[in-house]
Amino acid sequence: MGYTQQGEWHGHYARGESFRALTDAERAVLDSALRPQGSAVALDVGCGLGELALHLHELGYVVDAVDYAESAIERAAAQAPDGVAVRFLKHDIEHDNLAALPHAAYDLIIFRMSYAFLGNRTWLSNRLREHLRPGGTVCIITPLASGVPADRRDIALDEEEIALVTSGWAMADRFDADGMAVLVLQEPTTAPVAVADKRRPTPQGLIGAGVVVTDEQGRVLLGRSVRGVWELPGGKPSPGESFEQAAVRELAEETSLHASADDAQVLAVLMDATHDIPRLTAAVRVTAHQGTPTVTEPHLFHRWEWHWPADIPALAGTLFTPSAHVLDVAWPGLLQDLPPVHRTLARQPVAPESPERARESQQLRQKMTDQLIDQGYINDASVETAFRRVRRHLFLPGVDLETVYAAADAVVPTKRDRNGKATSTVSAPWLQAVMLREAALRAGDTALEIGSNGPNAALMQEVVGPGGRIITMDIDPFVVERTARFLPAAGYDRVCVVLGDGEHGAPGFTDTGSLDAIIVTTQAPDIPPAWITSLVEGGRLVVPLTIHGYSWAIAFEKRGHELVSRSYTVCGFVPMQGAGAQVEDVVSLRGGEIRVRFPEGGTADAEQLTWALEARRLERRTGVTMPGNTPFDKLMLWLATTMEGFCRLAVDPDLDTGVVERAKGWDAAAVVRDSSLALLLLQQTGPSTWEWCIHAYGPAAKQLTEEMTQQVIVWDRDHHIRDAPRLTVRSRLGGDTKEKGARTLMKRHARLDFDWTRPHRTSL
Repeated sequence: MGYTQQGEWHGHYARGESFRALTDAERAVLDSALRPQGSAVALDVGCGLGELALHLHELGYVVDAVDYAESAIERAAAQAPDGVAVRFLKHDIEHDNLAALPHAAYDLIIFRMSYAFLGNRTWLSNRLREHLRPGGTVCIITPLASGVPADRRDIALDEEEIALVTSGWAMADRFDADGMAVLVLQEPTTAPVAVADKRRPTPQGLIGAGVVVTDEQGRVLLGRSVRGVWELPGGKPSPGESFEQAAVRELAEETSLHASADDAQVLAVLMDATHDIPRLTAAVRVTAHQGTPTVTEPHLFHRWEWHWPADIPALAGTLFTPSAHVLDVAWPGLLQDLPPVHRTLARQPVAPESPERARESQQLRQKMTDQLIDQGYINDASVETAFRRVRRHLFLPGVDLETVYAAADAVVPTKRDRNGKATSTVSAPWLQAVMLREAALRAGDTALEIGSNGPNAALMQEVVGPGGRIITMDIDPFVVERTARFLPAAGYDRVCVVLGDGEHGAPGFTDTGSLDAIIVTTQAPDIPPAWITSLVEGGRLVVPLTIHGYSWAIAFEKRGHELVSRSYTVCGFVPMQGAGAQVEDVVSLRGGEIRVRFPEGGTADAEQLTWALEARRLERRTGVTMPGNTPFDKLMLWLATTMEGFCRLAVDPDLDTGVVERAKGWDAAAVVRDSSLALLLLQQTGPSTWEWCIHAYGPAAKQLTEEMTQQVIVWDRDHHIRDAPRLTVRSRLGGDTKEKGARTLMKRHARLDFDWTRPHRTSL
């Protein structure tokens, strides 16, 4: 009989079958060992048809007999003589609540040929101890494994299991009853669990630590090994060593650099395989060390060199695979197309750093904040406090502190594409300060950042305080992993880091109308509906919005179903990825020498424009001059919103034949219409004076020249260089509700209405 399921036992008894009868030998043991002295209560577990329960009653017990097979309980109750003190109950002793038993405690708990069927027997034994009265007894009657066929092993206990059962009792007597063991257990005891190894294992893998150590310039140490590869310092742990201890020991043995294990931090544990052998590598960051790198093991390394992390993707020679994986943990996204690896990131509450580096970073951070205040970027106490507190350098390991804390220029790429173009950056502090200021965050606010890297989310968390909530999201897994590691290490483990496409907001993390502010830190060509609907009434959106290829960080306030602009700041960010990525039309002329871009969509006849460029060029000076270093981005916005056919024109310097004068440093503002083209250029007229001039080509050159000249004059006369239009953003499907005189730009999601009659005054 090998039943293991409740239904099988129910069927067994329902068919009228029985169970092994109680033997005379068993009765004799029970009579001598378990006869009660006075009144006593017994629990018969797995009572079957109740034969044992009735015998216990004869010995003087009041008996609760339980079984999980309903047919067994029904037959046992029907067969029991009238008036016996036995209660038969359907009860699953493993899964039903023990508090449902008729008595809270028992003098005897007995298992007859049922203990071996228990799946969680150790747990149940511990629980049943709690239901024993003082001086109570547990009795287990069980077949022995040595006495049953192999295919019935599951109904019996072997000697090891019997020893395990009896080890938790001060008194454990054992009797024999026709080949079955009768265990009588009293006085339960507890003892600390013993810990031991199994026999010596067969080696099955490789284990080691890779050490990331940087110098005062942020360069990382790599060794050129005799195997012809570049490697990080590191090696295998000795018995009893931690990864941190192994890392600093190997660092000293291989390079003569000395560090304390207290200054070593496990960033992640990596698992891959080499030659079909599992390999486990700990990525260990050492934050403080002394000494000069020296070759101490010439049979292993030729030399040690410091390298800029940014140089490693193009490193001449081969990089050892585990070292590459460790470097990718320290600088996520630095290396592309690495072999597969499983990573388990370690979470550290606060990143350790040397006292000297902490003092230097503190001084530079205060200096940076003072500069931002003096330059007018910070005018709010909570934003000031945030900038003084957030340790920006912890998000940029390997970057020198002077660069990290440069107030004006510290845009630091954190990931590049195959062509070396940045796809993720940490923004300059001045721009972070402006966007925080315009977001008008308050204590207790809930805000979303779209485009992650860590420092900005940390600043936001500082401003909203412990009662606020910050969610930061990015579409790039490398960026998300990097952010999720650095934020807790810098002390900001309350920030929620999300992998997702910001085009759709953060569904599942925010509800409609739940956000007080959204800060977008990638160039957005459009404003999707999710951003508007996620904001509360009066909520703020600060977004680097691209308009005809020009980008401004525009602060909006939600009013009803619309967004209304509050301020503009000219800026540049990495392009948005995913569903919201910029798609623009480009017309190539003269074999690629000239490219006409329509960022908001448009087209032109390339053949007709090429013919137009062959004709005589019409040149016109507008008479509008300006000093050098004067911002003119609002003129570009004015032309983009007032002139039909607005576009951008670029000349390839490598293919330039002089047909079109090349604008210096940027694409020229241009208009294409009626098979003609006009572009706006700056020409120097004095030591520090520049004049706007127009070059035009084609049959409508005169008309385009006059129109563009007039628009430049109107802008100079009526719109101060700081003026920016009031911009209202509505759903593209919202109907024609624009105010009189507004200029409209239709994007994929949104309708943008520019009202120059009510301009904003913006900062220079």
